[in-house]
Amino acid sequence: MRSGGPFQKGRKSLAIVLILLLLIIGGGGHHEVTAVEDNYERLKVFTEVLSLVQTNYVEETKPRDLIYSSIKGMLESLDPHSAFMPPDIFKEMQVETQGLFGGLGIEITVKDRMLTVVAPIEGTPADRAGMHPGDRIVKIDGSPTKDMTLMEAVKKLRGSKGTSVTLTILREESPGPFDLTLVREVIEVKSVKAKDLGDGIAYVRISAFQERTGKDLLKAIEQLGQGVMSAMVLDLRNNPGGLLNQAVQVSDLFLDQGQLIVYTEGRLKNQDLRFSAEHGAQIPKIPIVVLVNGGSASASEIVAGALQDWKRAVILGTKTFGKGSVQTVVPLSDGSGLRLTTAKYFTPQGRSIHGTGLVPDIIVEAPRPTVAKAQSAPPDEKEGEAGKERPEKRQEKKISEEEGDASLQISKREGPDPSADVQLKRAMEILKASRIIEKGFVKGNAG
Repeated sequence: MRSGGPFQKGRKSLAIVLILLLLIIGGGGHHEVTAVEDNYERLKVFTEVLSLVQTNYVEETKPRDLIYSSIKGMLESLDPHSAFMPPDIFKEMQVETQGLFGGLGIEITVKDRMLTVVAPIEGTPADRAGMHPGDRIVKIDGSPTKDMTLMEAVKKLRGSKGTSVTLTILREESPGPFDLTLVREVIEVKSVKAKDLGDGIAYVRISAFQERTGKDLLKAIEQLGQGVMSAMVLDLRNNPGGLLNQAVQVSDLFLDQGQLIVYTEGRLKNQDLRFSAEHGAQIPKIPIVVLVNGGSASASEIVAGALQDWKRAVILGTKTFGKGSVQTVVPLSDGSGLRLTTAKYFTPQGRSIHGTGLVPDIIVEAPRPTVAKAQSAPPDEKEGEAGKERPEKRQEKKISEEEGDASLQISKREGPDPSADVQLKRAMEILKASRIIEKGFVKGNAG
């Protein structure tokens, strides 16, 4: 092998770039200079390998592709939620937060190095096709998802309205993988649905935490009638999360002023944040049961954890998903982007949500059908947002004050059937029993 020529020139150029980069990162001071020197020593091998590949690999390579692949591999080694986004993918993510796009309506993550469904979003193709929280997506249109990043998976799952995609699913209770063919559509998620279950019990479901969820929840309670409402079921099952500020707003409605809702801890002090109730409980202090399951993640876990820690509600169902980390998105100079995990969420009592989830006060398993549908139902004309991989950073289509009711659905007739929903039925039994006991104690004390 030749000792000079382009190899030496390439290595020198890379060395100069890395020295400048390390000096910028390191800053001033003896400690920082020492750290820069240590980092440079460790990066020598990287520069040597990069130069060798550029000069001697059997096919010509592009420096940018090599650098991007290196960064991608570095971030993948950290955790499933940190990722490098090349300019085209980063641009798509920015479009995603500004408008509507075709999708399937699922929140996904990487769990145990496998592409995993956090939850299907209610009323979407994924939901109608019978996808479950915890389903593993092993192929997308025949392409294996092994070692596929979240951003790459999202790019494959999205597409124009009316186009189809075939997912190969691995489900715990199924004998083997099976295919689901879903038709993409533009999806509108109704954030809040409410129903009067009778006997003074209100049922409120939050399917996702969007821009108006807090306001819509308060409006739903007002429309149901706070005066006649004596108990509530808050359904957060299969709610994959959403906006952090909306999780805080929703919790604020139930808690007293000053009570801690959630806090974050990161490596840097500026990543340590605390969120407390500001307005005081705006919802009457009535008995509440919160329903959760394995599809309850991120913002849902923040709300459930706060209400559980402050003994404001009984949590019923099954263990939640366990998605409690904060990702910061940083635009880079060449149009690419970096999504980096910078902190973790903790409940008021200091419980970490991430990787562990929340254990309900009362465990009630719900039977699930094991036979999947062959494909999704034909798309309807609903329009809105499809699911994404990043629950806590979720953004929704902006809704004006005049259009607010688009994300709110109040019904006296439609809604869950307690006779067919064992978790809801148990919640109602607990609420009725608590009122009977409370009345009994009141009468006993009066006598």
